[in-house]
Amino acid sequence: MGSSQPPRILPADELVEEERVPGYRPELYYPATPGQVLNSRYKILTKIGWGRTSTVWLAQELDGPEEMPFPYVTLKLTTADPDFEDVALHELNMNKYLTKDTYFAGSLFVRAAFDHFMATSPTGTEHLCLVFDAMREPLSQFKYRLPGGCIPPSLLKVYAEFILQGLEYLHSHCQIVHTDLKTDNILMSFEDVNVVEEYVKAQDEHPMPRKTIGDRTIYLSHNNFGDLRSYWVLPRIADFGLAHHVDGKRPLRHPIQPPLYHAPEVLLGAPWSYSADIWNLGVLLFELLENRQLFRHLESQKGVYTAQAHLAEMIALFGPPPQKLIEQEKQWCDVPWDRSFPGPDGTWYDTAREYYGGPFFDSKGHFTHTQIIPKDVRLDDCVTCLTGKEKELFLNFVRKMLRWLPEERKTAKELREDPWLYSDLDKT
Repeated sequence: MGSSQPPRILPADELVEEERVPGYRPELYYPATPGQVLNSRYKILTKIGWGRTSTVWLAQELDGPEEMPFPYVTLKLTTADPDFEDVALHELNMNKYLTKDTYFAGSLFVRAAFDHFMATSPTGTEHLCLVFDAMREPLSQFKYRLPGGCIPPSLLKVYAEFILQGLEYLHSHCQIVHTDLKTDNILMSFEDVNVVEEYVKAQDEHPMPRKTIGDRTIYLSHNNFGDLRSYWVLPRIADFGLAHHVDGKRPLRHPIQPPLYHAPEVLLGAPWSYSADIWNLGVLLFELLENRQLFRHLESQKGVYTAQAHLAEMIALFGPPPQKLIEQEKQWCDVPWDRSFPGPDGTWYDTAREYYGGPFFDSKGHFTHTQIIPKDVRLDDCVTCLTGKEKELFLNFVRKMLRWLPEERKTAKELREDPWLYSDLDKT
């Protein structure tokens, strides 16, 4: 099918997407081209994403059965950067655990690669390519298609149940902690195949903007699949590049989670496990319901995230932590990790004390930054779009996740039985 109009040519001096990556080296990226067929099976259509370690493309599967209802896939073409080779291999290794027990219904809500292969560039560089089901967009983008950027409670209950099924599968069947559960890493499915087919047709009529430097063409990605036709799409937990398999041989203690979602045990340097994901989900549900962050006082006067400010707001919302958790900080905060980890400032650290700036509690168990504990902050006041019994049920639901002690948080399986998920909104 021919293009209806020529593509827009971008200025040669304009940095396009992956070119903005610090230390960008074009030869490390696979030079994918629309129309190219990889592994004799996947025809590249359009670029839909990019990052430091990969570019992401929508493709059509060519050798599936004729009656295949949805012949579109996503290709994640990793770079040939030796500094990030472990990242790609780690994700591939996690995929082995993700696909070992797919008879469980919760696997439907986890997005694992169903194929992988090595793609060789014209210059001979090897690139791992992971193949996934094609998805519409991340939840971070999807929610703004809804009024006010908020997911209605009736719909949020459905999505929460699906996400909990996915977490139950990860935790109970795969022994995996995701560690990076956020709206960018929950992908929403397409309403139907027509959405993709119309998008592909539009791309053919209006090709991606691009620029060519030498023998390499860089494309401007297009990942907007148009207006939403139905809210009844499925969320799937994605991106396992930072996930960890729990083998029970040693405690997991190194830094995890985006700052807004840090569980308290992580900040204190104590061991963490599946329950860190549960805390993560509790914070995330507030964000989806209210379209604002639960923790709103996380920065220093210089506008920089600080662990002490985060803990201070936790204390304001949930009261002081149990002595048992404080004792774990004393036990673990100075114990070196298995390896060093880079902080937000680029400095490499060996312990939780160095990384987060602790300890945060003195020898008597008192918080050492009481002056920054926010005043008049109550968890009940953080929920403004629910009232009455419905609000009470929601708060009880998330309180089961937002517990100081990891062992007191409910599991994904237990949370799936919570009354809020099945309450009747019409009776509030």
